[in-house]
Amino acid sequence: MENSTQIFGLRAIIEAINSGKTLEKVFLQKGLKGDLFNELETLIRKENINSSYVPVEKLNRLTNKNHQGAVAQISPIAFHDIEDLVMNVIESGKTPLFILLDQISDVRNFGAIIRTAECTGVDGIIIQKKGGAPVNGDTIKTSAGAVFKVPISKVDHIKDAMFYLQASGIKVIAATEKTENTIYDISFKEPCAIIMGSEGRGINPSVLKLVDDKAKLPLLGEIESLNVSVACGVFLYEVVRQRRLIVDC
Repeated sequence: MENSTQIFGLRAIIEAINSGKTLEKVFLQKGLKGDLFNELETLIRKENINSSYVPVEKLNRLTNKNHQGAVAQISPIAFHDIEDLVMNVIESGKTPLFILLDQISDVRNFGAIIRTAECTGVDGIIIQKKGGAPVNGDTIKTSAGAVFKVPISKVDHIKDAMFYLQASGIKVIAATEKTENTIYDISFKEPCAIIMGSEGRGINPSVLKLVDDKAKLPLLGEIESLNVSVACGVFLYEVVRQRRLIVDC
């Protein structure tokens, strides 16, 4: 399944990194040795690029070309620096609204969240460099192209982004069932960032300790949780509702 956002070959990937290309992920052949391979590994570690070691069969499925033991996915979008993104929103005079994604792994959920974010006026989405879903063809399709409209920032650690947002006067609110507060008990009228957890684990406990507030969705049926993209949509439209009340008053 080759595509225009894919490159292969050790030297080609090294050159792509050195030229400033944003790589979503690099697949490396298990057990491969050699100076060029070691150079690529060192560069991946230095730039903190998401990577994984896979059997050669996996690489052969990704491309039928001479991959030399390495295949990389190039991001189809340019990512934004978090400091520039936040400052631009604050200086615009808007009431900031951001989404933090704590390692959402499903590209369809990621794409659906981006689509809803664009529809609800989210100023930016912040993701971690490792552990989350990539921006690829499936993400673009599910987002209905919104991935090209909503600024996305990649950070080394979600905690770093939280600290920066909080220092900038932006409240971080966790979407979690580990609270008595529902979304109707929380004010989203002030500058805020909503953090959504991964599909299986939810928000990392160490991250949850650092938030300013927590909110959950009232669930009236027997199923214990909603799909993360659906839950995110409910949160975002509660933000829209509360902020429209201010405008309409």
